[in-house]
Amino acid sequence: MEFTAGGQLEVRLTPEDVGKRVSVRRLTGASTAGERFTDVVGVLASWDAGVLSITRRSGETVRVDASSLVAAKVVPAAPARRRGPAANFTELAGVTARAWQPVESEPLGGWTLRASRGFTRRANSVLPLGDPGMPLDEALPYVREWYAERGLPAYVQVGTGAEGAQEVLAAELDSRGWVLEVSAEVRIGALAPIGDLDTGDWQVTLGRAADEAWMSRYQRSGEPAAHVAQVLEGGPSVWFATVAGAEGGTPAAIGRCVVDGRWAGFAAVEVDPAYRRRGLARAVMAVLARRALDEGASAAWLQVESDNQGARALYDGMGFATHHRYHHYRSA
Repeated sequence: MEFTAGGQLEVRLTPEDVGKRVSVRRLTGASTAGERFTDVVGVLASWDAGVLSITRRSGETVRVDASSLVAAKVVPAAPARRRGPAANFTELAGVTARAWQPVESEPLGGWTLRASRGFTRRANSVLPLGDPGMPLDEALPYVREWYAERGLPAYVQVGTGAEGAQEVLAAELDSRGWVLEVSAEVRIGALAPIGDLDTGDWQVTLGRAADEAWMSRYQRSGEPAAHVAQVLEGGPSVWFATVAGAEGGTPAAIGRCVVDGRWAGFAAVEVDPAYRRRGLARAVMAVLARRALDEGASAAWLQVESDNQGARALYDGMGFATHHRYHHYRSA
């Protein structure tokens, strides 16, 4: 990381740089080897009372005392992706939201409050894609009350690594005691290579509904309920894939795909543990991709939790790369 200008370290930031991507170097103490420095790169979310709040791509907010700075500057946005489809945050956030539609929603300025009786955080959280139309200290109590009326905890879904305003909101939530509970990656890739994957001898059937057999494999369904099916079957063009299990029992594998214009979103790709490492996940995604290609899609996206190493490795091999991360902050 290079901070020098004419051979000298400089602090070239002011409070007017809030909302920009920055790189700072700070003195954090002394060691037996002498002074120790640490570097922080992220979006400058605030600069109050001599303390800088910087939100990293991971969603972590780092607070830096201005008096500890030895170098600081505004840096360019993260380098553009050199493979796969191009997409900005606003486009992709809209696509992912349409693919997982809540049972109930209400606008709050540029925010959308979503509720689905507790079925998944995505369908029971605020999607903040603009200004709420009121000060944050008024909007957040409104959010808490709205969810409390429905017997639900209040969550706000925030993206990082794609748009500075989201990092600023993450830091504001953190400063008000909201807890970062779960993080995931939104990954994107080209669709055609997925459709080209070998399906082997597996017979993958497609349908428009999450039927009883499909739901019996879906790990998040719990007891079948109308609101679960409503979320799963919502979206512009939804397809469900099934690979039958032994003797007509619980399916060996399932998957879901939502086609929305040029995008195909994959979710709920699940394989019976007894059938793993036999190519079922690839077969399910290949058949879904072929149907999406037939409908005119060309780009693929999916979401994977940051600690799901097996799924991350699978998607790495398919050419998916991280576009941005999202985090669910829960009201304390």
